[in-house]
Amino acid sequence: MFTGIVTAIGTIESAEQRGDLRLRIACPFDPADISIGASIACSGVCLTAVDKGGTKGDAHFTVDLSAETVSRTAKGMWDEGAELNLEPSLRIGDELGGHIVTGHVDAVGTVVDWQPSGDSWIAVIAAPAALAPFIAEKGSITVNGVSLTVNSVEDQLDGTAHFTLNIIPHTGEVTTLGDLKKGSEVNLEVDTIARYLHRMQALKS
Repeated sequence: MFTGIVTAIGTIESAEQRGDLRLRIACPFDPADISIGASIACSGVCLTAVDKGGTKGDAHFTVDLSAETVSRTAKGMWDEGAELNLEPSLRIGDELGGHIVTGHVDAVGTVVDWQPSGDSWIAVIAAPAALAPFIAEKGSITVNGVSLTVNSVEDQLDGTAHFTLNIIPHTGEVTTLGDLKKGSEVNLEVDTIARYLHRMQALKS
């Protein structure tokens, strides 16, 4: 379980294709705080640490990605040298500053517009039709592991949805979202509460 509040940016130091894809990710964590078997959200994907090393502030951890995970996440995000938004799993007593995030990517979206607005950026992201019912104005959504508020939603004729986000300077600086551009693919996870409400409503009909 996560909150969508990114605590650090990591960099993929190596990507080795074995039976699965094995990544070694450099990060500014303290390796003493990383437990083998612990869950770490990497740009919105819950992955398990299978190895660790380094020193405080200059650590690294290793994860394995199945072909299923790679196929259902944004293209190029697992390439060597790519940067990832990192968040350790939520602990009892931690502040719930974002919203409840599971680290299970629902779909891949595409940035269809990216424009400056004051010191911030306005991003418009296209979501597939399967996710459209779960996206609501002023609701929460996770984009590449970052908890964000939906400014507005426009349903498209093909059943997809375009939703608008405001990326403030701080968010752009402490996450990878500041590097987005038109055409970028992003990992999307809808609000868990919206998912259950939709299921309950479907059972009533």
